[in-house]
Amino acid sequence: MRLARIFSDHVVLQRERPVPIWGWGEPGESVRVAFGGQSLATTTDRSGKWRVQLAPMPVSASPQELTVTGNTTIRVSDVLVGDVWLCSGQSNMAFGLGGCDAEADIQSATFPAIRFLHYWERFAAEPQDDIDSRWQQVNPTTAGSCMAVAFYFARRVYQETKIPIGLVACTVGGTEIECWMPPEAFRTPSLRPIEKRLDEAIAQYQATLPGAVDAMERWLAVAKQALAQSRPVPNPPRYPLPPNEDRNGTWVRTQSLFKGMVAPLTSLAIKGVLWYQGENNGDELKPYIEKQQALIESWRARWGYDFPFYFVQLASWLKPSTVPSGDDSSPRWQRCREAQLASLKLPKTGMAVTIDIGDPGDIHPKNKLDVGERLALWALAKDYGRTGLVYSGPIYKAMQIEGRQIRLQFDHLGGGLMVGKKEGRRPVVEDKNGALKRFAIAGADRVWQWADAKIEGGTVVVSSSRVTQPTAVRYAYALNPEGCNLYNRAGLPAFPFRTDKGD
Repeated sequence: MRLARIFSDHVVLQRERPVPIWGWGEPGESVRVAFGGQSLATTTDRSGKWRVQLAPMPVSASPQELTVTGNTTIRVSDVLVGDVWLCSGQSNMAFGLGGCDAEADIQSATFPAIRFLHYWERFAAEPQDDIDSRWQQVNPTTAGSCMAVAFYFARRVYQETKIPIGLVACTVGGTEIECWMPPEAFRTPSLRPIEKRLDEAIAQYQATLPGAVDAMERWLAVAKQALAQSRPVPNPPRYPLPPNEDRNGTWVRTQSLFKGMVAPLTSLAIKGVLWYQGENNGDELKPYIEKQQALIESWRARWGYDFPFYFVQLASWLKPSTVPSGDDSSPRWQRCREAQLASLKLPKTGMAVTIDIGDPGDIHPKNKLDVGERLALWALAKDYGRTGLVYSGPIYKAMQIEGRQIRLQFDHLGGGLMVGKKEGRRPVVEDKNGALKRFAIAGADRVWQWADAKIEGGTVVVSSSRVTQPTAVRYAYALNPEGCNLYNRAGLPAFPFRTDKGD
């Protein structure tokens, strides 16, 4: 008898949803699962797998025991009922609290009702059915290894709601979004060529196996003879790696992390997903729009319900842009940021803007406090009933040409617009004597000029003496738009944007 490893001591089960519990035993074995006053019986199938589904349960911060009884009995202790958030993406999501220069936060991290599940890296060519990790409570001993973004998210939500929080790590650094997408996500005409290239690679791999196996068998015979005679063993022949294990190209890893790391979790009841990825797709605009939206929709389809999906927009990085258009930067993360913004059209999505808290010298900015808390604002407002909470910075809505100037309108004014100043982890403050920066303006000739910009009520008016007939505006549209400083009065940064359209 074996229980899926996701259900270890200190596990958090999802509240107010049916909760599947599953595992394996001998074929035909009788199994009984007991938890929280519920007792459910089933029998393993021919392959030995079993599954039951607990009825929805209310929040419970009191530790309970989950028991599974078959030919043997398994006991899982210290089980809470709260909200489970799947935390996925690249290394900025994996980045641990211990790397954030946040020793005070680590030492004060006594949160027995916040738990996290360490994950492991697994690329796979076929869907896996289990994981290899265990739950831990957040305390000063363990907090340093907890994902920093997830920690600050959970801390903020827990402090305001007292609902137990479970954080499931599902991250691998330096990975493309294609790695995390299931096969069905590529069925749209624009994405089908990606899957086709993978299919071709798999077919080529299969075709090389017979010759490779024959060569390996011949080598084994020679190697055994050499060992028996105490002679040096020759080097083995090169053996082809399955396409999903080759990390030297984007398309060969397509679907591999979904199959290796996400697939074992699609039966797990969760509250939602926190997603931080994009660096490896940073030059993409339209392709990333289609990929991220396909990922969100396909994950929701796999789980069977539309859970919240909150993600992080890429922060600023490398040298500040020196030209008004922002097109001097490489990679062109401004394109990926634009694509990320487009995913907000999907229901139950939200995005934490981090354009003001990047690090020019480090692709892994250490200020994960603001990242986690900005994600938490979306969840608190949308999922935890916090009315009146400002959860988003200003989002460009419309423009109006007024002679030699352009007037910009925004959603999410948050009490009004302001010139803000952000220093480290300190809250944003109004810069009363400051001027708006990083606005650019162009005419029909598409020659961009740095612009003067000023706040007028809930709008921003943009102009330049060099542009007499303006047609478009850009704001913070660069890999590193250092100095961008438009905020609402809740201290949340405006989303980078451009009013002109491009590829």
